Amino acid sequence: MFDIGFAEILIIMVVALVVIGPDRLPRVARTMGQWLGRIQRYINKVKQDVSSSIELEELRETQHKVQAETEELQRVLHGAGSEINHSLSLLEKELENPDQVEGGRATPPTPPSDRA
Repeated sequence: MFDIGFAEILIIMVVALVVIGPDRLPRVARTMGQWLGRIQRYINKVKQDVSSSIELEELRETQHKVQAETEELQRVLHGAGSEINHSLSLLEKELENPDQVEGGRATPPTPPSDRA
């Protein structure tokens, strides 16, 4: 995180020893270590919360996309089903009454040709 080398750490330790003194230095170092541990845990928790929020938002977006695609597929299938039902009803009418077809015209079947 910080670009502190061994020489800088050594200088900080010597200055702390002179300023704080050898009697209180272990207590201060322990307290500083505890505070740094708490700060690191807090930062890690915040990172996890942010990651969870991002993942949750991505899942919601995916859910919306899937729902939209599902609705579109249902519309297409419903339209295809309606078209099939319409075609079936026309076929039933034609089978019941072969002379009457939609529009009042019947298309006569083409006779087979006798050519070989």
